[in-house]
Amino acid sequence: MRRSLHVISVLIVLAALLSGCTSTAAPVATALPVPPIAPPTALPVATVPPALPTAQPFALTSSAFEADSLIPARYSCHGANVSPPLAWSAPPAGTQSLALVMEDPDAVKVVGSVWDHWLLFNLPADVLSVPEGVPQKSELPDGSRQATGQRMIVGYRGPCAPAGVGQLHYMFNLFALDTMLNVPAGATEVEVRKAMDGHIIGSSIYVGTLER
Repeated sequence: MRRSLHVISVLIVLAALLSGCTSTAAPVATALPVPPIAPPTALPVATVPPALPTAQPFALTSSAFEADSLIPARYSCHGANVSPPLAWSAPPAGTQSLALVMEDPDAVKVVGSVWDHWLLFNLPADVLSVPEGVPQKSELPDGSRQATGQRMIVGYRGPCAPAGVGQLHYMFNLFALDTMLNVPAGATEVEVRKAMDGHIIGSSIYVGTLER
């Protein structure tokens, strides 16, 4: 009986071994193919628009003397008493005429008000300079006109610096106007200034000095 049990046990072990050898192995999971990673798309680069050309300033200059420097005696009452050459850049858009005023702000200390030495108006908008020695006439060939100033003098009256008063300043003011002034030639400087009121669209200043 014991021998029969032993034989049965051996047979059971052999059967188990044989079933293990013939069993089908579990399938191995196959990895799915990984799609290639596309390179990152470059972000669009912001483009800077080209800079617009900068408009030239409405600048007044003189070839006779530097700004804020001594006015040569030739242009004063101590010399030939002729107006200096002046030039300027293109005026603002919409300019119909130009007016040039020379004044002495230091006269306020002496006479109580600014003293005008010259007022030339209705200069054509396309004129960019005046020569030395503008004639002392109420009307000029290009259509521009000159006002009558103190002492009933038409046109330019050069600066006169009294001895011992120190350095005086003389301002050349160029005004761009949006109209032609309906003022007759030879009108007073006060009348011309009044007509300019409300029509100034640009201005430029050039300063000279004088001292005795």
